[in-house]
Amino acid sequence: MSSWFSKNTYPKYWLDYLENFKNPLPKTIRENRFVVIDTETTGFHLDLDRILSIGAVIIEDLEIKVSEGMEVYVKQDKFNPETVEIHGLLRNEKVKTITEEESLKLFLDFIGNSIIVAHHAQFDIGMINSALNRRGLPNLKNKLIDTVDMYRATQIKSNLIYKRKTYKLDDIAYDYGIDLSDRHTAAGDAFITALIFLRTVNKLMAKPKFNLKKLLKL
Repeated sequence: MSSWFSKNTYPKYWLDYLENFKNPLPKTIRENRFVVIDTETTGFHLDLDRILSIGAVIIEDLEIKVSEGMEVYVKQDKFNPETVEIHGLLRNEKVKTITEEESLKLFLDFIGNSIIVAHHAQFDIGMINSALNRRGLPNLKNKLIDTVDMYRATQIKSNLIYKRKTYKLDDIAYDYGIDLSDRHTAAGDAFITALIFLRTVNKLMAKPKFNLKKLLKL
């Protein structure tokens, strides 16, 4: 989608976000700040569907900062009764909702230039980029890691079945024995993904000479 903003008229929250990228990222995995995200949406079409909620979890020094997470619920002008019935998010009158733009402001401020981690990351990032593009803003600038690619890297590489398999979040959580009771909320799925990231990155870091550069290329 074409932008109605020129570079000089981007809103302050986007310019503040860009400021974070003037400094290079730390060189090691342990030194970096990772933000593990998940979105709940009205469907799977990047242009037609909308974000219902965003959940995010911070990992610093390879530990989850449980008290510093983020979860927002987005007011809807796009309504899919079947999907909302599944998520059960917007029917809860106790849930505070904010506008899509307010959620983007909070999200951009929360992630800064951190490395984003997600499960089947292209979908979550695609939904967020579509929301940014609707406001005339460019795509996210952050480095991106997909836990599916990480998990595949721990499997037997000579076996084509493992290369091609699309691992669901439940598949990997089951393999690692991770509790799924918080599944199907953005914050709950982000937390499960964060646990998967930590388990998997520790396996990968046990390999000789595995480093941040290799992690980002998976």
